[in-house]
Amino acid sequence: MLDHFIGEAITSDELNKIGSTSSIRHAIECLQAIRYIITPSQRRWSQSEDTLLIKFLLNIIVRTHDGSCRMPHSTCKERSSAETSMRLPRDSSSWELLGVAFSMLGEVISRDGSSFPLDIWRSIIEVLRKMMDGMVSKIPIVEDIVMSRYYESLLHCLHLVLSDRKCSASDHVSVFVSVLRIFLTYGLTGKIPHTSPLIGCEKKHPRTMSPKASLGQGNNSNRGAYRPPHLRKKDCSNLKHNRAWHPHSPDIVEDNECSTSYVASSDSDFSDGDGPAKDSESVLNSKVRVAAIICIQDLCQAEFKSLSTQWSILFPTTDVLQPRKSDATLMTCLLFDPYFKARMASASTLVAMLDGLSSVFLQVAEYKESSKFGSYTALSSSLGQILLQLHRGILYLLQHEANGRLLALLFKILRLVVSSTPYSRMPPDLLPTVVTSLMRRIEEGFRFKSDQTGLLGSALGCLSLALSTSPSSVNVRKMLLEEVSSGFIEAQNKSGVLFMLFEYSVQWSSPTICLEALQALRAACHNYPSIVFECWKDISSTVYVILSGKLPEVPSRSSSDHVGCSTVFSGEKVITAAIKVLDECLRAVSGFQGTEEFSDEKLEDIPFASDCIRMKKVSSAPSYEPDNRDVVISKACESGIQQWNEVIEKCMPLTLGHSSAMVRAASVTCFAGMTSGVFISFTKDKQDFIMSSLISAALHDNTPSVRSAACRAIGIISCFPQVCQSAEIFNNFIDAVETNTRDPLVSVRITASWALANICDSIRHCVGYLPFGFTGTHANPQFIISLSECALHLTKDGDKVKSNAVRALGYISRIFKCTTSSKFQEMSVDHMDHATKAFSSVEEPKVFQGYNSYSCQLYSSEDSHRLEKMVQAIISCITTGNVKVQWNACHALGNLFLNETLRLQDMDWAPFVFGILLQLLRDSSNFKIRIQAAAALAVPVTVLDYGISLSDVVQGVEHVMESLNVDSKSAPTNFKYKIALQKQVGLES
Repeated sequence: MLDHFIGEAITSDELNKIGSTSSIRHAIECLQAIRYIITPSQRRWSQSEDTLLIKFLLNIIVRTHDGSCRMPHSTCKERSSAETSMRLPRDSSSWELLGVAFSMLGEVISRDGSSFPLDIWRSIIEVLRKMMDGMVSKIPIVEDIVMSRYYESLLHCLHLVLSDRKCSASDHVSVFVSVLRIFLTYGLTGKIPHTSPLIGCEKKHPRTMSPKASLGQGNNSNRGAYRPPHLRKKDCSNLKHNRAWHPHSPDIVEDNECSTSYVASSDSDFSDGDGPAKDSESVLNSKVRVAAIICIQDLCQAEFKSLSTQWSILFPTTDVLQPRKSDATLMTCLLFDPYFKARMASASTLVAMLDGLSSVFLQVAEYKESSKFGSYTALSSSLGQILLQLHRGILYLLQHEANGRLLALLFKILRLVVSSTPYSRMPPDLLPTVVTSLMRRIEEGFRFKSDQTGLLGSALGCLSLALSTSPSSVNVRKMLLEEVSSGFIEAQNKSGVLFMLFEYSVQWSSPTICLEALQALRAACHNYPSIVFECWKDISSTVYVILSGKLPEVPSRSSSDHVGCSTVFSGEKVITAAIKVLDECLRAVSGFQGTEEFSDEKLEDIPFASDCIRMKKVSSAPSYEPDNRDVVISKACESGIQQWNEVIEKCMPLTLGHSSAMVRAASVTCFAGMTSGVFISFTKDKQDFIMSSLISAALHDNTPSVRSAACRAIGIISCFPQVCQSAEIFNNFIDAVETNTRDPLVSVRITASWALANICDSIRHCVGYLPFGFTGTHANPQFIISLSECALHLTKDGDKVKSNAVRALGYISRIFKCTTSSKFQEMSVDHMDHATKAFSSVEEPKVFQGYNSYSCQLYSSEDSHRLEKMVQAIISCITTGNVKVQWNACHALGNLFLNETLRLQDMDWAPFVFGILLQLLRDSSNFKIRIQAAAALAVPVTVLDYGISLSDVVQGVEHVMESLNVDSKSAPTNFKYKIALQKQVGLES
């Protein structure tokens, strides 16, 4: 019957419109009857029946569309183009038939879509694509009630299909985006001006961003008294809908605020703040816009990679605050759409697009004043413009918006934008503008008391993220230094970022706000350590107030600001955050740069430490600004002792014995940021206090996190030259570390093994000039034996522990005194062939009792067996470990070859070791490992040291040189390592 009516409508003479319309009406009634029959409340259809229904509906849609797509033009050829673009003739009911068919299709997909076979899913996608192709070719699209219903049902089907994607739809993304973008301003045609109704920003330089300066009278309306919904509707009843988009309306700001400031959640299509009840056409138009935005979000989640090529279409690249229909973007909807649900949908879609892989994708962005050459714009420049306009739009909205739900999404968008923006390649005042805009928004507060904690916490979180961006901003540093140099604490009614953070850090009534403020303060001290010297007094006093429990019972700002917040004060979390701020400041005033400062000095005497080995950045060290790094560190070395003495005397007694393990762990971690210059300046009693506190925490604390923190601090302090000179200290340190290497938790074993490797490195460094036992007739002192046994045991652990253990073995093997006999009598090549198998059981390590007390004279066979086990363990780590383990194993072999008591050419295992290194040099896919293998092969001083392996090493190195010269398949990321490898191999040849 449907075939009859549809065929009759299609084949009817175009002049006989009444008959055609009547046939379509009959077809619609038939579809409605079928719809009633298949309603789930009537009976449950099987999957096969649903499949047949899908095919039937798709056939109806295609036939109806093919016959009706020409109808608007035939019936409207006498009308003007403007009128045709706005209205379809009322007798074009074929579009109503398509709307009903798509509604039924959506119902079937919602009911049983997940079980549809792939061919059905593809058929639906192809039909949707055909509908979209028709829209693209007939821009501008028609706007009326019938078409709105059709568009809404069509977009709803697209949403359902994309939400349950069964295969790639990347081939359709460009067409879908082109059509969906058209719908972003659907129903608003003729209401978008060519000049901004919100802000006169066209006269400002793109780099000059001052959202608050452009606010005008908008804030006054924001600050008005609360009015109930019925009065708001009455106030807005005389304002026409299109005045919100009119460029010359004097009431434009007030009208806009009517839709943004007083909006509240509602179950209806529009919130109370959307003004008077809109007619049905406006309601349908808004639903179409929301449906299109949701489809864009579905495309982002289903085809992110393909959608990323359409960013310049969906995001603004110029003048985001000036709405133009031709440049409709998601930000246009978020800024100017008069309906709240459309703005919320836009915000959610922006979050989806900016989350995940986009942070990596946006790292190539850069801003250029003139980035367009002819018709071509570089991707990096286009992304830079997008990020700049996103900043402008979001910061503007943060100053104007008052709805709590939308503000929460805006703060989330800003977090994603800030975390994805490479500010070093953007306008220099962009990051300072973010900081100052957030500061102003926080100072202005939030309208509703229920929003205070959540929104204020989100704002402080965004501020913390902005202050922690790397590399640090010179302009932000100048701004902060200007604030602290003016004596902000002493001045009354002084405004500033740090002043605000100090004030919120001590608000007893809201622990969430305290935590966020302290985290932001910590980020500022980490990224801009030069400010710590100027505001140490205020930091110290603030932290001491928190540690001593002397916080005020009411917040310093209006006590009504935090009504409704939980009164339960999370003391230990706030105290921990305060200690972390203190830790960051102590590192800054001490000139802490990490353990690399000790290792750098010792690498100078190692031949394979060339300039091709790049030092890694220590994340726990302050981010000293490149332009004044030396000045800050020099100043820190001079003044750090005073601050440390103050902390040890006032704060540490309050925290080291705290009942909370979280607080104790944070306190012990502070000692891991100490430098040797500070430590040597302490009096004997303070040095003893530090070391006894660490040893006690490592051995006697019941909490694993505290023991782990103590091991890390021991690993740092053990590298100080002053500590190496004390046998008692080293005895206690080794005892504490060795005990924790047998801890059941891997997190403790990782830090303990790291500390063990640092202790061995320290011994290796000091053995050259400190006489602590390598004299007389004794071979190796007992503590060396003990450390080697402990390291051997750890090589059987996981990769994170194993990488530290093999590093420790390398340092031990360098100073291990070997026998003077020509060969190891008990070593066999057959035994070395099984080096990758499990090791024989080793004795539990024993800690030495002093440098001058050794257990017994070690015989040559014992030394031989121990060295054999160390070599076996290192080779096993090469063959079984991950990349980091292999790198450290190559480094360990290089240290082994530097052993002055070792006659390498006489060792039966030497050819096997050289072969392993040559294999890594030739076949490893990691260039860093190949560089380190080449460095280890270059260690032997004379050709005699290579023994019978000399010819193999020479031939292997020559082969590698030739392959590097002709290698054209290396990835671009490996180019710098390839050059470094060529240099390192050249040293050998």
